[in-house]
Amino acid sequence: MKRTLEQLVRPNILRLKPYSSARDEYSGHEASVFLDANENPYNDPNNRYPDPMQRELKAALGRIKHVPSDCIFLGNGSDEAIDLVYRAFCEPRVDNVVAIDPTYGMYQVCAEVNDVEYRKVLLDEHFQFTAHAMLEAADEHTKLMFLCSPNNPTGNTLARAEIEALLQSFDGLVVLDEAYIDFSSGKSFLEVLDTYPNLIVLQTFSKAWGCAAIRLGMAFASPAIIGIFNKIKYPYNVNLLTQREAMEMTYRLYEKEQWVETLKGERSWLGAALQGLGCVVKVFPTDANFFLVRVSDAPGIYDYLVDKGIIVRSRHSVALCGNCLRITVGTHLENEQLIAALEEYGQR
Repeated sequence: MKRTLEQLVRPNILRLKPYSSARDEYSGHEASVFLDANENPYNDPNNRYPDPMQRELKAALGRIKHVPSDCIFLGNGSDEAIDLVYRAFCEPRVDNVVAIDPTYGMYQVCAEVNDVEYRKVLLDEHFQFTAHAMLEAADEHTKLMFLCSPNNPTGNTLARAEIEALLQSFDGLVVLDEAYIDFSSGKSFLEVLDTYPNLIVLQTFSKAWGCAAIRLGMAFASPAIIGIFNKIKYPYNVNLLTQREAMEMTYRLYEKEQWVETLKGERSWLGAALQGLGCVVKVFPTDANFFLVRVSDAPGIYDYLVDKGIIVRSRHSVALCGNCLRITVGTHLENEQLIAALEEYGQR
């Protein structure tokens, strides 16, 4: 029998009475005179606290994502949602989480910040995982499992059948990070959010939306899980400027989709160009907006590119990624500059 949400959440969080902000208390009523929050009445609109629940933005995103507003949490980047999952469900020095390896590093950082044991399950030679291996690493104190698909830094989409098997078999919560889903041909698990009450899907404005600077992450889950996030988040965690810019981007959905198609085309061009370089050993298949590339000398090539003013990411020290660079797909001019520099490196 699977554990209930009440059994998974930390007892102190279950008992917690959340902070009630001034903007929460009059919710549902129209108002024009605000004398409740000790704000400066001048310098409109930046003098007022933003909507703590981002209602207008959630409604717009709900229409785009085909998800009810009460199934959406918005945070200061996806990292806030990742941290909240630990704070809500994992008792420090008691509970543990299981995650694939290699993957996005913030899962482990948040585990260490929250004093929660972090158990790694190594991917296979194709950068895939099995539900069985994840479950084998778990015990009665495992509250969370982290998956990233398409995965970072490997770029590949994880096997859907294995994700579904894990959701069906694990009696804790599965956090599925879909930061790069827009660049993949695979379907988002948002379509089956209702099917799996133990699923939390993360997405972001930082990648396909071209809004890394505004720091807006999205978490999608059951209303009960979102309610727990809202209970413990900081009152005004998403500022007014971020909410406004994100709302503006929802009106530019077509432009965002054109960016994605352009980057997919550039991805094809860049992948083929990388394959033809003498210093490149292997270009791994990708469903994201970056490549994991095994080269002849990752530290040396990284330093060479830095000297040329071209910055990539060395993943040489990451599990299964020896002598690998992670290379983001840029504009065509940027991609040409990268290839020219690597060709020059090979001619030295």
